[in-house]
Amino acid sequence: MSALLSPASPEETVAVASALLAELRSLLAAPSVDAGRQFAEAFSKLQGVPPDSASVPVVECLLAITQHYFMAAQPALALPPAFRAVEVARNVADTRLLRKALSFLGVIRMETANLPGATESYSEALSIARELNDPGAEAPVWNNLGLALQNGAQYSDALQCFERAVALAARSDQFASVESLALTNIAGCALHLHDVRSGIKAVRRAIELNPNPQTASGCFARVNAESNYSRLLLDIGEVGNAAEHCEIARSFAAKSPTARAEYMASMTSGLVDVHSRNIDIGLTRLKRALEQARQNVRSEVRDALSACVAGYETAGQPDVALVYLHELLALNKEARGAQVLMHHREHTTRLDQAIQTGETIETTLATHQGKLRGQLGERELTRNRMLLLEQQSIAAELHDDTTGEHCYRVGRLASILGKEIGLEEDVCFLIDLAARLHDIGKLVVPDAILLKPGKLTAGEFEIMQTHTTAGADILAKSNVPQMHIAEEIARHHHEKWDGTGYPMKLAGTAIPIAARVTALADVFDALTHVRPYKKAWTVRESLDEIAACRGKHFDPELTDVFLELVPRLQREHGDLDEFLAVEAKTSPFIQARKQIAAALKGSDPATSLFDTRR
Repeated sequence: MSALLSPASPEETVAVASALLAELRSLLAAPSVDAGRQFAEAFSKLQGVPPDSASVPVVECLLAITQHYFMAAQPALALPPAFRAVEVARNVADTRLLRKALSFLGVIRMETANLPGATESYSEALSIARELNDPGAEAPVWNNLGLALQNGAQYSDALQCFERAVALAARSDQFASVESLALTNIAGCALHLHDVRSGIKAVRRAIELNPNPQTASGCFARVNAESNYSRLLLDIGEVGNAAEHCEIARSFAAKSPTARAEYMASMTSGLVDVHSRNIDIGLTRLKRALEQARQNVRSEVRDALSACVAGYETAGQPDVALVYLHELLALNKEARGAQVLMHHREHTTRLDQAIQTGETIETTLATHQGKLRGQLGERELTRNRMLLLEQQSIAAELHDDTTGEHCYRVGRLASILGKEIGLEEDVCFLIDLAARLHDIGKLVVPDAILLKPGKLTAGEFEIMQTHTTAGADILAKSNVPQMHIAEEIARHHHEKWDGTGYPMKLAGTAIPIAARVTALADVFDALTHVRPYKKAWTVRESLDEIAACRGKHFDPELTDVFLELVPRLQREHGDLDEFLAVEAKTSPFIQARKQIAAALKGSDPATSLFDTRR
């Protein structure tokens, strides 16, 4: 490795960093047994580079280290160099480099299940690419943003991003690979949305753009496309055609001997066999694909478990499918819970550093609003410590509330109700923040349950109920002193006054007061807004329903106060949504989503050469 990066002049820094970059790129091209140690050593050296000595080679070195950890399936280790690359890139007068660094950070945040963070990174990267008027740079960002949303089961939003990537990439043959990838991803979204016509149209075009791949990456892209094609055909009962495309996927998997390609082909083969009524063979292949994922492609274990659920349901064995759903729940609890806490701790560590050095949030956490100078007030500090968890809670609710404002409305209404019954001001402040996190546990519930259009079975509802305890467990480990109220709310907001709720069947005043006020606010907000399974009720209809549940679902005395409070708030403030969701205006995640939506809305439809919804 090149000499320690602590030279006397910026010119020497550039020279040493350039030499180090050449070494790192050689290691990426031909990794050695000792590559992990060498990349770790390089990052340690680069951390010593002072901000005023920042240069393009330093940023590129940090991105090479990020890429190494990503390729080594160690995304958690990739986060520090990715963050550092963005920080250093901001000090270099090169907007293209900053866009690249933000895109890298977005990928790593996506890989570590931080959808809010990934969205913020991609939103800024998109703004830069659009300012540069560079379709070649913009198209991959849209594709990566779509992947982040797809991983978060936001399939309709992801579809729009992929379509935008296709429209941009179709402008030049040199972007054909990006266009093909985005089209394949459209097919994947269509599969989840059961839009077979659009999915098949997209995947056929993707295959046309990648007819005879010769490289390993090209072969893998074809495996992905053919697998999606096969699964779309299974959706409409064309089992014979699905089997043909499955065989093509298997042939290209043999040419791309990667664990991911082999897993994908094996999983698709299992599903085809089950649909072909070769039940035993198909289920065996699905279980084998699951083992392949566990051993070689850990990032695909969740997908493999979902395929097993689908396979056993198709085979008419719902009891076994439920076993795999429980395993998927356990995996989500372990993995997603750990990832949320990892990002939360990283956020609070960086926040503490900002306070100690007197830096602004914009300098240290560029997406946050306001400045930190000197000692923050206790409330502002608490608010900022809980910000990452708040963003994750919004992500958990996006299945039902695409605006992301539900948790803010619930928090403010619950805190106002608390004030109305005489709770102390500091307690009401904490209820406002804590109630925003009430459904954070939904992050661990399998998408097959969250997105199910029909009524849940008894076994599925039992899994759904675990979001209360899962959320409480995550919050209990957050190490924020004021989090005990949030933990109580997450655990008990589905308890009922008459003892028929869950998870503990508490009754009456045994239910914590913070959970009781949140339950009223949560149900009222759900009733008055559109959900995938219902239309929005009027305020009057919603209050009538709550009144009917007085003494059964809700605390009777609290209910009486609530029934008087809401009409008064409506008279005083007019638009309740505007009044209750005012804090959403400062949410970095919600603002990033709005910027992305505006960018999509502002695109010229005439430039879209491939509109899958036409």
